[in-house]
Amino acid sequence: MRRVVMICIMLMALGASRAEARLNVVCAYPWIADLTARVGGERVKTLSLSRGNWNPHFVVPRPSLIAQARDADLLIMNGAQLEIGWLPPVVRESRNARIQQGQKGLLDLSSSVTLIEIPADVSRAGGDVHPEGNPHYALDPHNIAPIAAVIASRLTLLDPEGRALYETNLSMFRADWNKRLAEWDTRFSALKGVKVVSYHTLFNYLTRRYGIVLVGTIEPLPGIPPSSRHIESLMIRSRSEKVTLFLQDVYNPSKPARMLAEKTGARMIVLPHDVDAVPAAKDIFSLFDTIAGRLGR
Repeated sequence: MRRVVMICIMLMALGASRAEARLNVVCAYPWIADLTARVGGERVKTLSLSRGNWNPHFVVPRPSLIAQARDADLLIMNGAQLEIGWLPPVVRESRNARIQQGQKGLLDLSSSVTLIEIPADVSRAGGDVHPEGNPHYALDPHNIAPIAAVIASRLTLLDPEGRALYETNLSMFRADWNKRLAEWDTRFSALKGVKVVSYHTLFNYLTRRYGIVLVGTIEPLPGIPPSSRHIESLMIRSRSEKVTLFLQDVYNPSKPARMLAEKTGARMIVLPHDVDAVPAAKDIFSLFDTIAGRLGR
């Protein structure tokens, strides 16, 4: 009897350890971590290497990030060279063979979407150009469900025993997302033809999707601060084109957009680009709710 009891205890302990087993998933940005947690459920432990209100192009590769990457079973990145300035040294210095280039523990999400604005010529004369195309594809809500499916597929590859859970979670997410997507389509489509200026080419996927007219950017070239001459030219053009909105992100200086809005009679609004970029954007759903609400639709 004692032996039977011991065997039962051992089996229970083994089952508990399997239930608690998790994939350690390290994500470049908060929106990826939120999406991965929804698909992975209790079988994954996720963390983001950056914060939502940071400039996604310029994250400092601190030792703490290297330590977090060292134990990762999977590293999920935005890709399209958005992380080119900071993630490679984190991966290299982590000495984690699972997440090196070409390994199944490294997932580049940019390969699952169609990128826009791929430059015909790449040189420093064009500013901080991304040779693979505009990397801010996550701000088109139509890209999110396909990305979730890619994440589910990679989790299944690394953890075949979790397939049923990942498929169920993905199905539930898709149902919820498609319902909300129909609502966002209605709200954003009401902005068709509205003329805007943004600081950076951050919201170009959103404007293109819904027919919002991007008249220009406060940056004369990507990553290049505006000169007084450029601001003056943009002011004249904004008046001529009857721009009604200046779209400001949370990490670039807002003074130029604020001044242009005052001078032209337009409205400046601060839009989040990631989960937790502003307090209201607490997850991937409320990110788009916040964008739609601040655009006034």
